[in-house]
Amino acid sequence: MTAAALAKLLPGDTRIRLVESEEIGTVGVGEATIPQIRHFNTTLGLDEDEFIRRTQGSFKLGIEFVDWTRPGQRYLHAFGPVGGRDLGLVPFWQYWLKLRLAGEVGPDLGDYVFNTVASRRNRFMRPVALKDSPLSQIFYAFHFDAGLYARFLREYAEKRGVRRTEGKIAGVELDPENGHIRAVTLASGERIEGQLWIDCSGFRGLLIEQALKTGYDDWSHWLPCNRALAVPCASAGELTPYTRSTARKAGWQWRIPLQHRTGNGYVYCSDYISDDEAAASLLAALDGKAQADPRPLKFVTGRRRQTWNRNCIAIGLSSGFMEPLESTSIHFIQSAIAKLIQYFPDQRFADADRDTFNRQLRFEFERSRDFLILHYLATERTEPFWERCRQIPLPDSLVEKLDLFRATGRIHREHEELFTEVSWLQVMVGQGLLPAGYHPMVDGLSAAEVREMVGGVRQVIERSAEVMPTHQAFIEKYCRASA
Repeated sequence: MTAAALAKLLPGDTRIRLVESEEIGTVGVGEATIPQIRHFNTTLGLDEDEFIRRTQGSFKLGIEFVDWTRPGQRYLHAFGPVGGRDLGLVPFWQYWLKLRLAGEVGPDLGDYVFNTVASRRNRFMRPVALKDSPLSQIFYAFHFDAGLYARFLREYAEKRGVRRTEGKIAGVELDPENGHIRAVTLASGERIEGQLWIDCSGFRGLLIEQALKTGYDDWSHWLPCNRALAVPCASAGELTPYTRSTARKAGWQWRIPLQHRTGNGYVYCSDYISDDEAAASLLAALDGKAQADPRPLKFVTGRRRQTWNRNCIAIGLSSGFMEPLESTSIHFIQSAIAKLIQYFPDQRFADADRDTFNRQLRFEFERSRDFLILHYLATERTEPFWERCRQIPLPDSLVEKLDLFRATGRIHREHEELFTEVSWLQVMVGQGLLPAGYHPMVDGLSAAEVREMVGGVRQVIERSAEVMPTHQAFIEKYCRASA
């Protein structure tokens, strides 16, 4: 992804060298995405239907959470707006909240979220130009095979002049005066010099950590899961336009539907379940026949203390890791690439550029961390793992957000944090958090007017979802992958 973006956007005389080894496997858990990936693909000029075909992809309207609050309960965190048009500065959900607190509507906020209603009907289409219609505001992302996406972008990058070298790095040479990386030596003996280095070496942090000793902030006291098992299985049933996350005894299981298979995994805390028990639990819950043995992954949730250190920028797992509960892994790659372009250095490597880059990425990572903690905090599950999660001391930034919502349903999005107000709303309500009151300006409408407005929104959403084709039919028509 980084090589492709730099090849597209940097001046033509820039020399880009990509060193990687086919012998070193990739993690590949980031097969589900959020809508920002569409901006990245558009920047590269990718044709969306070709991209879907080449990656065996499908479309995604949101994430379904099953059994998180309690067994048998489910909700969707869907992309896009909640309800209809806001009235002035008061969002729609405040009117819904008044009726909810009075017991006049059911507890399911998803009835008023277009992407949720469409997902439950397995419907999908791209947005169309219809004034004041939910069909004009369909926000979506993708599921895809991460290995096929990497191959697709490797072709793209090489066509634009990126020189790829097959090999392993055996040594790193630092400048004794400023500590910058001067060169790397490959196992073959070749020495490669460079001015700017991008570390995409995964958890090892070959340059950012092993060479530059940047340091790592461990967040496992907030997010205690430290293992994952991943396994593909045969496709079964209708192709759904959403990712599914199902709470389990010691963590959660993901399900990602692709055209040629379904991706599955179990993210868990090894303090509460053995690896063998986790593998058995995962295999027992698959929709179709497993196509491989579960592949293990060990991790420590957290981030490098600096994403950009000296003349090296860590992108991807080398910069940090948070479990893929909200499909953020690939987004963090894109975000770092976008900010690299924005603050691309000259040969001086100005401290101000580096400091601003690091501060922005740190803020995004920390606020996304808070959003993940929320899922574990608000639960009624009684297993020891979930009991522990409820007792975790919270970051001050999350406490402030929860206190504000619990009072009158207000949500404040700080600066450009990744998750919007409606994302926080859907998870908080979905996990059973309900404010004590609502925005007082809601009472500017009579109770009858509020009922009519909220009920009308639900009817419009339901009628609009019914005219959409099924997800499977849309793919068959526009972007079915070849066998």
